Amino acid sequence: MPSKLPLATLTDLARSRTDEAARRLGELTAMRQNAGQQLEMLQTYRHDYLERLQSAMRSGLSAADCHNYQRFIATLDDAIDQQRAVLGQADSQLATGREQWRDAKRKQNSFDALVSREARRQAVLDARKDQRTTDEISARLVRRQTELH
Repeated sequence: MPSKLPLATLTDLARSRTDEAARRLGELTAMRQNAGQQLEMLQTYRHDYLERLQSAMRSGLSAADCHNYQRFIATLDDAIDQQRAVLGQADSQLATGREQWRDAKRKQNSFDALVSREARRQAVLDARKDQRTTDEISARLVRRQTELH
């Protein structure tokens, strides 16, 4: 019986680690999704701003205003580049999080298999014990019957 306690403790610990890895994976997935949405927003904003610049150029635009538009578009390009880096980092962290979850799940499955194997082993031992007890009772009954006759 004492061997079950450490195995149960290890199984519970493995399950807790798997749950924690799954929770962290959820956070990383949300972070990655957020980073992707922010990149899309910046790209959409840049596209819209370029359209405004083209429209303003068709209707006549001063050199200073054109320069301001170009500076702002360059600033947006920098922000897009930075957001792409953030997205790349989020992708990397997400891949690491997935691998950590897989490792934790593999360990949990290993402990679950050990618990299952131990339960089957114990069931076989219990069945053998029950069979021995039944055989002993049958043997006593047969002995008594032969002693009575």
